Amino acid sequence: MPRTPHLTLPDLSGRRALVTGGSDGIGLVVAQRLAAAGAEVVLPVRNRSKGDAAAARIVAAHPTARVVLKDLDLASLRSVAALGQDLRDEGRPLHLLVNNAGVMTPPERRTTEDGFELQLGTNHLGHVALVAHLLPLLSAGRARVTSQISVAARSGSMHWDDVNWETLYDARRAYGQSKIAFGLFALELQRRSVAGGWGVTSNLSHPGVAPTSLLVARPEMGRDRDTPQIALIRRLSRAGILLGTPDSAALPALFAATSPQARGGRLHGPDGPGHLGGGPAEHALYRPLRDPAEAARVWRVSEELTGVSFAAAVAA
Repeated sequence: MPRTPHLTLPDLSGRRALVTGGSDGIGLVVAQRLAAAGAEVVLPVRNRSKGDAAAARIVAAHPTARVVLKDLDLASLRSVAALGQDLRDEGRPLHLLVNNAGVMTPPERRTTEDGFELQLGTNHLGHVALVAHLLPLLSAGRARVTSQISVAARSGSMHWDDVNWETLYDARRAYGQSKIAFGLFALELQRRSVAGGWGVTSNLSHPGVAPTSLLVARPEMGRDRDTPQIALIRRLSRAGILLGTPDSAALPALFAATSPQARGGRLHGPDGPGHLGGGPAEHALYRPLRDPAEAARVWRVSEELTGVSFAAAVAA
């Protein structure tokens, strides 16, 4: 069995954290570790039964844990806005936001409720809208926002001529674009927060490669069986060869979200060969993420596509 590197989290008592994609896989590990460190964890979920099971698992392991379930479908801007309104009505500051949820390579092009290519809409645009709706609470909590990208963002570029991949759809390139866009947005969030005094620290993490639900059978994505890749990933992970486990793959996000050493505008991922597995470490930004002008463009286009306004959120 592979050994999970050790990471001690600081005391998070009195802190409120929100984790997307926290009902299974890496997100569930992140939520459980944050709860164990004393944070109240908000779990917004699309599937309530999975959410109930995740909350029960966290509380079973940590009987004093505080877990709050909310409804969220990142593929629906209406759902994102409803969650934002719900939390703003509560009026409680958020101190940690881990943007972890995602989908990967549906076998055929699919769209969100709002007509966006599914990976762009879920991995990137849904999270952009979520951050905008939660910005007053994040500013009030002087929050750390950690956005999960992928090794797929190491290469490729924005597909500006057709960001929704309406022609010549390529699932892998569309996935890579969604993670590049999300990384550029998170870096621009850091720059704008510093310039505008928003009080939010934004950084990046990536999990390397580990067996999660991203590549398993998911009928809602048109995938009726596990992909061949996940079988190989499971075997290598079990053998401790190169790849991580869900427990180890959660560590970069946990480090980025909680460590005093994790700074804004930086990327954290596994420290093993190829950055595929291992303990958390700071990495150089991937080349597609290094252009501030490209990040500013992603920011502008994302506001236009989602209909959110960060200026209005700041003024709220």
